[in-house]
Amino acid sequence: MKLFIAPGACSFASHVLVHELGLPIEVVTVSLTDPQSLHKQINPFGRVPALLLDDGTVITENTAILPFLADLKPGTPLFAPAGSVERAQIQSWLGYLSSEVHTGSFRPINRPGRYHADVAQHDQVRASGIALLSQALAPIAAHLQTRTWLVGERFTIADAYLGVFLGWIARAPGQPFKDNTLDAYFLRYQQRPAVIAAFEAEAVLLHTDTGANNKTSK
Repeated sequence: MKLFIAPGACSFASHVLVHELGLPIEVVTVSLTDPQSLHKQINPFGRVPALLLDDGTVITENTAILPFLADLKPGTPLFAPAGSVERAQIQSWLGYLSSEVHTGSFRPINRPGRYHADVAQHDQVRASGIALLSQALAPIAAHLQTRTWLVGERFTIADAYLGVFLGWIARAPGQPFKDNTLDAYFLRYQQRPAVIAAFEAEAVLLHTDTGANNKTSK
């Protein structure tokens, strides 16, 4: 199997899971700006992450790839059994993070051109995204005030996904959001060996050849 990622993108969540589970998956780094990039040749949506199975089947989107990878290791504490309440709760967080945090908030912040053709209006679009992000993060912070992780007091695939967005905030100019609960959570996230391994692999690629295809890490 091959997992196509881009350094610093939302595919970091799936990259982390490969390390968490110790899966024998080749991690292929691609460029998001190159129209000939490998992931665009196999993924009809042209996005990362994309998971290419050995039989040629392609799975896209973190919300599908994360559960699929976890199910490759039955009984892993990173997910929960089919039909269980915990599994539904984990999937609920995946859906919320994808819709309200990623698409609903970060997309207008990072890609205002999708929402208004007039460049002069882009700052206003970004401001709207920042306001939406603040609203989206509020219930997450409240939930974590009395919890170590999102579900079941253990790190799960939902946490692998949430950490991506807290990392984006941490790198944002001016640190637009400060919340002690989320800061403490992100520190725990950063200290996980799998997160460190994925981050170090992507940092090396960012500083060596940011436009390259076929760069791999294991």
